[in-house]
Amino acid sequence: MIIYPAIDLLDGKCVRLYKGDYEKVEQVADCPFATAEKFTLAGATHLHVVDLNASKNGERVNHEIIKKLAKSGLKVQTGGGIRNRDSILASLDAGVSRVIIGSKAVEDREFLINSLKEFGDKIIVGVDAENGIVKTAGWLKSSGINYLGFIKEIDSLGVRTVVFTDISKDGTLGGVSLESYKILKKETKLNVIASGGVKDLSDIEALKQIGVYGAICGKSLYAGTLNLAKAVAVAGQK
Repeated sequence: MIIYPAIDLLDGKCVRLYKGDYEKVEQVADCPFATAEKFTLAGATHLHVVDLNASKNGERVNHEIIKKLAKSGLKVQTGGGIRNRDSILASLDAGVSRVIIGSKAVEDREFLINSLKEFGDKIIVGVDAENGIVKTAGWLKSSGINYLGFIKEIDSLGVRTVVFTDISKDGTLGGVSLESYKILKKETKLNVIASGGVKDLSDIEALKQIGVYGAICGKSLYAGTLNLAKAVAVAGQK
């Protein structure tokens, strides 16, 4: 299992949101580059980066930061505001390894299909749900679509990897939604990356036991409830 320490960028700052609420933002680190270096020293090989500005309004004000992070030696996957081919190309040209399509995958299947044809497994789909319903536009809008039905559909379209976030857990340190991940492992062929609610090593151990592909760790690392080096070791990451 791969551990993905997370850096969420808002106006160039490393922040965390509580349940995706932009009104409940907390700066958690002074420098994204120093933070990435700490992750590397702890044994991380991958990095999950979210551009919160782009996610909310499409403004790619953090692009140069992401470009520099992609040169840090970590394999970077990034999402937030990926809504057209140009934004995919810009991210890949910046050196990121994989691009996460969220809202646009929900709203435009043709765009998703064309992206998969052109970029293959460099495309990840991010599915963010609250009370089982997929939300879009930086978690500000409800799509009215059930998360499992949607994920089954994108599985059939050829998506290989999905990041699933239970919004009610995100930024809470309340533990992960294990039942949701068990269902996804049972009902789909996808590589599932768990996001939201990771608190400590017990969550990492539980996720590994059910066979998820990866786990994104954010607030737990900044709050000190999870030791990254131990998480990497428990995950069995090479």
